[in-house]
Amino acid sequence: MRAPRYLQTGVMDGLKRKMVFVGGPRQVGKTTFALGFLGKDADETHPAYLNWDHPGVPPRLRRAELPPGEPLLLLDEIHKYSRWRNLLKGIYDTEKSRRKIIVTGSARLDYYRKGGDSLVGRYRYFRLHPFSLRELNRRPSRSDLEALLKFGGFPEPLFAQNEAGHRIWLRDRISRVIREDLRDLERVREISLIEHLTDMLPSKVGSPLSVSGLRVDLQIDHKTAEHWLQILENLYVCFRIPPYGPPRVRAVKKQSKLYLWDWSSVDDDGPRFENMVASQLLKYCHWLEDTQGHTMELRYLRDTDKREVDFVVLKNRKPVFAVECKSGEKAIGPALRYFAGRTPIPRFYQTHLGERHYSTGNVTVVPFIRLCEELGLP
Repeated sequence: MRAPRYLQTGVMDGLKRKMVFVGGPRQVGKTTFALGFLGKDADETHPAYLNWDHPGVPPRLRRAELPPGEPLLLLDEIHKYSRWRNLLKGIYDTEKSRRKIIVTGSARLDYYRKGGDSLVGRYRYFRLHPFSLRELNRRPSRSDLEALLKFGGFPEPLFAQNEAGHRIWLRDRISRVIREDLRDLERVREISLIEHLTDMLPSKVGSPLSVSGLRVDLQIDHKTAEHWLQILENLYVCFRIPPYGPPRVRAVKKQSKLYLWDWSSVDDDGPRFENMVASQLLKYCHWLEDTQGHTMELRYLRDTDKREVDFVVLKNRKPVFAVECKSGEKAIGPALRYFAGRTPIPRFYQTHLGERHYSTGNVTVVPFIRLCEELGLP
């Protein structure tokens, strides 16, 4: 039996006072995670598990016909109903003294607020991420790192570690996101063009993203390209990080960098490693926000002379550390030395897939496994 997921304690604490929403990418393990709160042997046949995609569930929920004697309800994909917030508010307000409620969904539940009354003050929102190195193994090995880098952090391909199965899983997952989730949540006719856009995204990982370039490639207007990217972010396909502009640096201000929730679809080794690090740092930021209430930001640093550091993490609007990714054991990059002397960032890390570990001033060269341990990443 595997150890509980990293959000277990936070969700249990949240349920003491409010509903809990758990959002995250399709097939990241939300349902399995939530079913664990119904009992160690609970599965989709449990009477307290109500999936909106099941044809018998919507009419029952609209009539407020809830399973009797169940102290915890698990409502899955209910956000696909246009009036889900109003429905959920009615259930919660009448049942909160008798039941706990967990709501799960493969989309940003804080974004899809299709009409109805507000649920502000009635829920805690948690974002469930793919497995990271230290969640996979508290004492990770080189083989753990190689498996995670190759197969990604989604449970099914990561634990199966079958290359053919992984390729099939990649194709089927994106198809279901576009053909099912997008259809249920958005009014978009050009499904084939959005599929084309998702095919283009792995090649865009790690570089400042030109929306204008996407517009030209897809032959659509800028507003539509931006809207489609936002849809894919809301469906947990990709995420963007904005630039960080400290004083004394002529930093770029506009273009964001794009990364994928599933880094295993990135072909080139360097961008794939960078994407994995980005996902780990975003998971860290979301974990501190969702469980401890800090305001966290993940950004990157680039100036007009094209010097760049891949990531800067801000906590309560103050930079706490920066990370540069190198797939090999290379000397400290000149950009790190330059920004270390001109920004208020207190710590710089250059992380890599090798073994070398040393410090010079406030710059540390560190293997990725060691970096995760030193920063206490989930």
